[in-house]
Amino acid sequence: MKSDIDAFLKAQNIDALWVMGAMKHNADMVYFTSTQEVKSADLFKLVGKPPVVYHATAMERGEAAKSGLETHAFDTAMPLETYLNKHQGDFTAAIAERYHDVFHEIGLTKGRVAISGTAPVHIAFSILTALKPLLPEVEFTSFLKDSAVQKARMTKETDEVERIRKMGQITTRVVGKAADFLTSQKVENNQLVGEDGKPITISSIKSRINLWLAELGAENPEETIFAIGRDAGIPHNTGNPEDVIELGKPIVFDIYPCEKGGGFFYDFTRTWCLGYAPEEVQKLHDQVASVFHHITGTLEAGKPFKFYQEKTCQLFSDMGHITIVDKPDTTEGYVHSIGHGLGLDVHENPFSGITASAGDILKPGVVFTIEPGLYYPSKDMGVRIEDTVYLNPKGQFEILADYPYDLVLPMKRKYDEPKG
Repeated sequence: MKSDIDAFLKAQNIDALWVMGAMKHNADMVYFTSTQEVKSADLFKLVGKPPVVYHATAMERGEAAKSGLETHAFDTAMPLETYLNKHQGDFTAAIAERYHDVFHEIGLTKGRVAISGTAPVHIAFSILTALKPLLPEVEFTSFLKDSAVQKARMTKETDEVERIRKMGQITTRVVGKAADFLTSQKVENNQLVGEDGKPITISSIKSRINLWLAELGAENPEETIFAIGRDAGIPHNTGNPEDVIELGKPIVFDIYPCEKGGGFFYDFTRTWCLGYAPEEVQKLHDQVASVFHHITGTLEAGKPFKFYQEKTCQLFSDMGHITIVDKPDTTEGYVHSIGHGLGLDVHENPFSGITASAGDILKPGVVFTIEPGLYYPSKDMGVRIEDTVYLNPKGQFEILADYPYDLVLPMKRKYDEPKG
C-alpha cells in the first residue's frame, strides 16, 4: 500500500524514487498520479515527503493538476531555451543541467535514487550518463524485481480493489457477449458462418471484443488470447486471426483488459467448445477444473504463493501429466505457474513461479490469479481456467467476478452434423 512506500524505500537504502514517463500506461507513475493525459513527466518521491511532479509543458498543467500532487511545468519553471543558449545548442547537456537544477530545488543533492517508469531506454541512459557528473554525491540505481514500489503495489487499498472488481464485471460482461455471439451463429460444415455467409474468424470475434470493451470504458492494450485447436495448446499463442471458428475444437479465451489509460487490469480465462466437446478434451477440462477448484478451495492466508505452484504440479503429476518440476523445458502438460499478482500491471507481485521471492506471500490486500492449465499442441488441444482472487482484510478469499466454468456452449440454432 502507498502508506508502506517509505518503509520499503528505507529497507532498500533508497533516499528517493524517480519515476519517468507518461501519466498513462506507466504503472509506477499511475500508482501516484492516476491516469492523466500527460505525455511526459518526472515524479520524485523523497523519503518522508509527498511526491512532486515536473511535466514537460504548461499546456498539460490542467491534466497534471488532476493528480492532486504538487506540479511544475518545465517550460515555464525552467525553460529549455535558457539551457540550450548556455550550452550552445547541446540538447543533452541542456537537459542534464535542467535536471541538476530540479534535484537542487527539491533538496536531493546526495543519496541513492531508484529509477523506474517507461521512458525509452536511450533517453533515460543519455540523461543519466550526462547527469551523473553534475551530481557526484547521488547514486542512481534500479531494481529488476521487487522494487519498493512493486512491494507497495502488491497489497491494495479498498478503493483499488473495487476498481479491479469493476473491471472484472466489465470483463465477464464482455465474455458473456462473446459467448452469446458465438452460439447465435449459423453452422455450415461444422464452421460458424455469419449472416453474410462468410466464416466467422478469430479476427472478427476479437474486433467485437475490443469494441465491446471500448463501449464499457475499458482498454485492451495487451491483446486477447483467443486460440483454437493446436494454438490453444500453446499458452501465450494469441490465435491465428484467419482461423475459422469450428464446433468441437477447444478455444482458450484469455482476456486481460484494463481501465482506460492504463489503470487497473483484470485477468480471466475460460476454455470453450462450441456445440460439443471431444471426449479427450472433456477429460482434460475436468482435470484442470478439479485442480482449479482444489487450489481455490484450499488457499490460506500467510502461505508463500509458490506453495500452491508446488501443489499444482503434484496434483497434475498424480494425474499422469508432465509438469515443469519433472521437465522444466516441457512444452506439453503443465508448463507455467499457478498464478501471479494483478493490479496496474497484468503480472506483478506476488509471483508463484521461478521468479517468486521470499516476500511473495498471500497476505491481506493481495489480488492474484489462479490459472491451472494443461497443454497438448501435438493433440490440437489445450485447456486453461483462470479467475482473479482477492484476499480481504478479514482473511477471506474472494473471486472478484463470477462466471460459469462450462466447457461446452450449446449452439442456439439447429445445424446439420458434418458427414463422414
